[in-house]
This record gives sequence, C-alpha cells and structure tokens, in this order.
Amino acid sequence: METTESGRRWAPGTATGIGELPDLPHLPELADRGVGADLIGRGAAFLVDLPVDLQPSGWRLVPRPGRDLRRAVDLLARDLDALEEAADGYVGPLKVQVAGPWTLASAVELHYGDKVVADPGAVRDLGQSLAEGVRRHVADVRRRVPGADVVLQVDEPSLPSVLSGRVPTASGFGTLAPVEKSTVEAGLREVLEAAEAFPAVHCCAARPPLDVLRAAGARALSVDSGLLGERDDETLGTAVEAGVALWVGVVPSVDTVLSDLAGSVAPVRRMWRRLGFDPAMLPESVVVTPTCGLAGASPAYARAALRRCREVGRVLREDPEG
Repeated sequence: METTESGRRWAPGTATGIGELPDLPHLPELADRGVGADLIGRGAAFLVDLPVDLQPSGWRLVPRPGRDLRRAVDLLARDLDALEEAADGYVGPLKVQVAGPWTLASAVELHYGDKVVADPGAVRDLGQSLAEGVRRHVADVRRRVPGADVVLQVDEPSLPSVLSGRVPTASGFGTLAPVEKSTVEAGLREVLEAAEAFPAVHCCAARPPLDVLRAAGARALSVDSGLLGERDDETLGTAVEAGVALWVGVVPSVDTVLSDLAGSVAPVRRMWRRLGFDPAMLPESVVVTPTCGLAGASPAYARAALRRCREVGRVLREDPEG
C-alpha cells in the first residue's frame, strides 16, 4: 500500500494511475491479482443479468453467479473505493477502461462451449448487457469523483480476428465465420454511446480496423505505433481530419531497458511526417502512451514508462518538428 501526506492509503496501482500520469489519470486494471482481475474477468463483472464463471477452457456463461464472478465484482468494487480516496477533490479528465463487446464475445463461451460470437442472438444480449453495465459503472465513477470528466476506453484487441474470421472454434480445429463490419460497428457503438462519456477505443493488434472504430463513434484511437505502417496512413489521416485524437503507443508496455528519449520521440515524428500534416497540429492531435496496458510490467517499470510518456509529450509540445 502507499500513503499520502494526509494519511490515506490505497493500492499502489491506483496511486500510480492518479499520480504518475497527471494529464490523463486513470483507474488501472491490476491483472496479476488472479481470477477476475484479468481483462475478460473484469469485463464480465460489468455484465448485467448475464453471469459467467471460470471453466478449465475459460470464462463461460452460466445460469447463476458463482464464486469467480463474485471475486471479479469484489475486485472492481475495491478498486473503485481506492479510486475514490486517491482522487478525492480531483477535477479533470479521468479514464476508465473495459473490455469491448467483440473481445468479450470472442473469449466468453456459451453454455454449450462455443464462443458467444458464434451466436448472433447471444452477441446481441451480451452487447446490451455490457452497455448497461458500462453506463452504471461510469455513473458510479462520477458519483465517487464528482469533478471527473470521464473518458471511457473500450479495449478491443480481438476485433481484427472477429472481422477476419480468425476466432477459433471450441474444438480448436477450425475458426468461426467473420462478422460483418456493419454489425461490429453497431455493437461497438451501443457500448460507446451508453456511457455518455468521451469515447476512446484501444486496439493493440496489427491492422487495427480504424475506419470501423471511428464510424462506431470513437473520438480517440489508441494504437501501437510499432504495428502501424504506410498502409494505415489513409485511415489515420482521415481520422485526424475528422478531429479524432490519436493515442500513439511508443513506450514498451513490459519491463525493458528504455531507449533514449530521442528514440521514443522519433516514431511519432515519422508517423506525423508521413501523414503530411502541419507539425504545429501534432501536440493537439497526438497523445503519447505505452504500446499496450501495463498489467505485465513491474511497478517500478510502470512508473518509468508513464514518466517517459510525459517526457515525450513535453518534447513534442516544445519542438513538434524536430
């Protein structure tokens, strides 16, 4: 635990999320705590009237809540209590995140064992349940931190697999049919709109479907710069022209020896030059982030990575063109 000058105590991850990233404080996901703290388990905790349980093959829809779901809900409640203490008196943007409907649908199993994404009716039920849960969650955060301007980040790392038909069947010997873009867009939009918060979508996979994310209503696109190439420039440029912010991951999200500051700045400048926009627009259009979540990083490295993000952002504000 960490202690403030006033004597309050909270989980280290929450203290880091509030204190080490002053430009965008956030409620962290601390996945190393085990069952229910992982991306899918926490996402399942948001589902309303759609209980899940952990089976040997993964999370599965079940008739009634069990121990695993209760643990996931309890962990979320503890984190919100810690946030309420850590952010006492805070005014400004505050980011919360949740697994997106398509990432959940590609991971959670139906009662009979295949993935939810295989059943359009189940997908619809899951999306509606998640949207209601996210709405309640954001309202709870606003109640606990009245000065918060909530930013909702929906994490969709599995979305490219859903669109391209690469989600494995229960047997593992085949893959499920791809889902049409219009269906994906509608399902994602339902969750983004439910919260009535600033909507951002994170996709750390290669070839993120940026056009789909933007069409669904995302006003910020969070991507790994190392997985972007010239093939993505057109959709990136269209997003910038439409006023969508780019959250560009340039700092590794797992423990490593960080390159020098110039090495972290260079990928952002190269991307911006490829897009052909005025360098003066860069500081207002780009937010520097880790390449993905920091759940696999040590506390010391997580702090170092967030400090590096701030340092890169400062350099780009002072000298965007280099």
